[in-house]
Amino acid sequence: MHVIDIIRKKRDGGELTTEEIQYLVTGAAAQSIQEAQLGAWLMEVFLRGLSDAELAALTRAMRFSGEVFDHSGLGCNTVDKHSTGGVGDKTSFLVAPIAAAAGVAVPMISGRALGHTGGTLDKLETIPGYRTQLSPAEADRVLAECGVTMIGQTKNLVPADRVLYDMRDRTGTVESPWLICASIMSKKLAEGLNGLVLDVKTGSGAFLKDPDAARFLAALMVRTGEEAGTHTTALMTSMDQPLGRFAGNWIEVWESVDLLRGARHPLNEDLRELSLVLAGWMIHLGGMAANADEGRAIAEAKITDGSAVATFLRMVAAQGGDPGVFENPAAHHAPKFRRELLASRSGTLTRMDCEQVGWAVQRLGAGREQAGEPVAAHAGIEFYVKLGSQVEAGQPMCMMFSDEQPRFAEAEHLLTTAIAIEDAAAEIPPLIGEILTRDSKDVKNPLPPPLSRTVG
Repeated sequence: MHVIDIIRKKRDGGELTTEEIQYLVTGAAAQSIQEAQLGAWLMEVFLRGLSDAELAALTRAMRFSGEVFDHSGLGCNTVDKHSTGGVGDKTSFLVAPIAAAAGVAVPMISGRALGHTGGTLDKLETIPGYRTQLSPAEADRVLAECGVTMIGQTKNLVPADRVLYDMRDRTGTVESPWLICASIMSKKLAEGLNGLVLDVKTGSGAFLKDPDAARFLAALMVRTGEEAGTHTTALMTSMDQPLGRFAGNWIEVWESVDLLRGARHPLNEDLRELSLVLAGWMIHLGGMAANADEGRAIAEAKITDGSAVATFLRMVAAQGGDPGVFENPAAHHAPKFRRELLASRSGTLTRMDCEQVGWAVQRLGAGREQAGEPVAAHAGIEFYVKLGSQVEAGQPMCMMFSDEQPRFAEAEHLLTTAIAIEDAAAEIPPLIGEILTRDSKDVKNPLPPPLSRTVG
């Protein structure tokens, strides 16, 4: 085969064969195909899309480009959850131990901060001693002991994705729903899952802000998972304001453990509800509940009886972390500087540009601008209000945390421009919108048609 022939075929609207896609993916993983050629092929996919057969072939080729996990010896079903990213999105810390306490194994592989969204691994590493990089044998041991492990991607897991994602970032092709689907699903399917629950974000804090585009991506991922033999469900959820009370690193872990212990607060009822629904679907897809509603009831029971938090703390210890830090988590929160943001006028909080809020969290030191940069464990924001809250002029809206005082100026500017206080009532979107399963009707592609070209 010749790469240039494959590029031309895609350029001219042809459908690639499984063998041609396998050739490209193998070459990407081995880095034997020139970057310019990979970039050209990615751009053709971005512009023309992929057929169902091409998407299935690409996902499969990427999935098996490196090692894959086999959890058949556990004696129970394995289920994971994936979120497309948001601000204050810490549901992983709740749903993973809840589902594990209910008898489902959760081999969760997570990532780091990306853009305006936080990273699960960065948050976990604020727990003293916690190791996110485990060998496959170590991960299997923790999963067998605790029913859950939360780690980072291993070097040999889907190596083709590492190359192709880097190329997408440098060629302006990140937002392709087909390439996003193949990237996410190849990694999740390589975990050897029986079930997968997808939390697909919409709204101002989501990567795909167009609801139709987000729904199309969700449908692609559900269909891809089901065709690969993994029961898959996608929930369309709102990211028009931060989830819960806190956005940052350690403060999100602290908030999650408080919820696992049964503590409740009006400002994180959204986080609690979404986590229970997601965990309910995980428990159902894992075969431990007849339906998602029964799974949600089981999830709530696992918080009430203390087994969920016990499972989380057992996992922390098994991965080298110090569970004793949760005896007084407030004392572990030690930012060098704090500053409140005050309301500029009285009225109703009607809008929070959640992406801008996420960038404010990042600018405070909780995120990174370039890969490999360190993040500040205690940087972030505690929110005092939600959409629809009535505020008075001069009232504190939130508390910012940082280890570097000069960082407050930009963060405060971002927050001020992100927040709208008006006399009108707030329109608050539902936390959970549509739920897509294998029985959902096909969703049409909302993107513009591919370019038509005359060759010659």
